[in-house]
Formats: sequence, structure tokens, C-alpha cells
Amino acid sequence: MEQNGTFIITRQRQEEQELIVSAYYEDGKAVELSCFCPEETELLGSIYIGKVKNIVKNIEAAFIEIEGGILCYYSLREQEEPLYIKEKTGSRLSPGDELLVQVNREAVKTKAPAVTCNLNFPGKYLVLTTGEKKLGLSSKLSKEEKERLRVIAEPFLTGEFGVIVRTNAAQAPEELLREEFERLSSICRKVLTAGKHQSCFSRVYREPPAYAAGIRSLKKESLSRIITDDLEIYETLSEYLLTYQPEDRGKLRFYTEESPDLNRLYKVASSLKAALQERVWLKSGAYLIIQPTEALTVIDVNTGKYDGRGKSRETFLRINLEAARETARQLRLRNLSGIIVVDFIDMEEEADKKALMELLEQELLKDPVKTVLVDMTPLGLVEITRKKVRKTLKEQAKAGKIMLDNFKPTC
Repeated sequence: MEQNGTFIITRQRQEEQELIVSAYYEDGKAVELSCFCPEETELLGSIYIGKVKNIVKNIEAAFIEIEGGILCYYSLREQEEPLYIKEKTGSRLSPGDELLVQVNREAVKTKAPAVTCNLNFPGKYLVLTTGEKKLGLSSKLSKEEKERLRVIAEPFLTGEFGVIVRTNAAQAPEELLREEFERLSSICRKVLTAGKHQSCFSRVYREPPAYAAGIRSLKKESLSRIITDDLEIYETLSEYLLTYQPEDRGKLRFYTEESPDLNRLYKVASSLKAALQERVWLKSGAYLIIQPTEALTVIDVNTGKYDGRGKSRETFLRINLEAARETARQLRLRNLSGIIVVDFIDMEEEADKKALMELLEQELLKDPVKTVLVDMTPLGLVEITRKKVRKTLKEQAKAGKIMLDNFKPTC
């Protein structure tokens, strides 16, 4: 079975609990996993008419209520011009003001969801923004592509929207970029118009399902197939692709085989179970211990059952290089974010440390989420930062009350 570049979405059930699970495979391994409850409200990316409840001056923030009585954090320091729903005298934000806001960060532990008035409408190649009316280019693009794309995208700037060109735009034809810009512009205008005619706390725009957003973030050259065995999901994906990614609609497949079913064919439940465990075994017999804490995530590399022969220098370098590849995969697979500290096996030779850091940097570049290899400390600890986009896989599993031993595919 060829799994490379395959994105699958299926339903899982355990007793009365039902979950939707998505997985993306590269080189025969799952590199991204997500799970969520179908009835759970998807906040991230959705746009609401919110009401300012109170202003907290000492932290330069406001708290804004949206649908369902949810209070959201709104930074006064970082925000662009507020999008007021009603005419307002004076420029200062006040309790009772109604704003058009977008959720740009999910609730994390004790932290409330965060909202912004800088609305973002992401596509496969571009992101349309209502805040800063400038052109931004992904830092992962080559110098040559940045110049080419700048020439294409600058005419899009008419003072109405800002545009961010994504990494996926590399080598994309001008026609595709222009078509996506027109689609996103149309959606944005409809949202801004609808916001003026709806009641307070209502949702004006719903972000596509999380599994659809997962497809959007994948590099265009690596995605070969999108497969689901659920008719409702198939119809939702079909509509999403026709609206946002029509060039990928032909990659969608509906899986109808009863044996083996999609879950067993791609080992979805076992991949999910393994990704929630603390220990990750490597082919060599070495292993990683992954421990998220309140402040950061710690990854410890251990020699374990490794039976390599020869000099210890060669052995330790071989283990560390294997661990570096797996570390990069696990960050993406578990959607770990914030500060990550990796304790590789100590190496004395500077050449070996350089080889390790170069390989790790190359592996981290495969991640569609912004990930930065910071440095190796004098104590030999490697520091990495990864942007927070959605909840970690562990947080998703906890919200879904997952007990993986009881998982069964939905018939």
C-alpha cells in the first residue's frame, strides 16, 4: 500500500463517544494527526460579533464576550483599528462596544481564547487580511520566488486588504494566485457586510472544519490523495475543495471497501495510540521520552537497547541523527508548540554537533508550521520554538475523552 502524500479522514467510536480523526502520511508514516468531537464548536478562525465586557488597563487588554457567553482575551497593545459594528463617538474602546472579531487562539489550559480585529482569510497560496494593508512573503520562499511573487501580488494591494503570500505559492502560476485572491476577497466582503446586519454574539463566519484546514496547510507538491470512508465528510470536503482549492478536487476519493476498512488499512487507531504515549522507540533500539510541562516540552534521547558496535563517538552520532529525524516528526505529529528542549546524547566533537544541527534544521523545514531551531546551549541542550496553531494532540484527546483501547471504526 502506497501511503506517501495521503491525507485520510475517518470516524472512530468508543462506547457512546464519536470522534473524527485525520491523518497525513509521508514515506509510509503518519506525520500529522488530529482528532475532535463532531458536535464540538470550532472556535479557531471563526468570526463573531462580540461585546466588550471590561477593560483591564494594567495588562493592556479587554475581555470580549462572543456566542455562548465565552469570554475572550483581546490585546489592546497588538490590535489594529477596531471593527466597530455601530457608529461610535471617540476612538477609545469602552465596555458595551460591539466589534467584529476573529478567534486567533484557542483556549489553552487556564488561558481564555484570544480574538483580534485583524481578520484573516487563509487560502492555499495566500492569506487575505483586513488589518495592515501590506504585502507579506513567507520566509521559507527562495529569494528568486519572493521576487517573482512580489511582482504578481503587489497589484492586489488596492488599500482594501493586505496579502500574505504563503510557502505553497512557490512555483504556482499567476492565474491560480489571482483566482484565489478573488475568491478570498469575495468571502471577506460578504463577512464585513453581514457583520453590520446581524445581532450581537452571533457567528458571522465559520472556519472550515479542522480536517479541511489541515489539507490547506500541506505543501501542494506532496499531497497526492485525500481519502474518506464517511459520506458526510466526503460531501463537506467536496464543497470545501470546490470553494477554496478547486485544483485539488480531483484528489478526493470515497473509500467503499468493507475489508480491510480504512481504519485498519492505515492503522489509524494504533498510530493515534502511539502518538499519545510518552516513549517513542527508534529502529536502532534507542528511544525518546517526550514530556510536556507547563512551561515547555522536554525530549530526552536514550540509547536504550541500541546494540551498535564500534567507537562510542560513531554510535552516539548515529543515535542522535536518528533521534533528530524522529524529533522533527513527533513535533508535527503531536502538534507540540512553544519552547521545546531536546537533550541529545552528549558528543565531544564539534563536527558531530554541527552535523546534528544541520540535519535537524533540514528536518524542521518540512514542517508547514513555523518552527525555529534556536541553538545548542553550552550544556548540549538543543532549543527549538514552534508556533502555536491548534491544541496539541494530547489536549484534543483529553477533550474527546479518548480511551484508545476501546476504539472501533464507525461502520
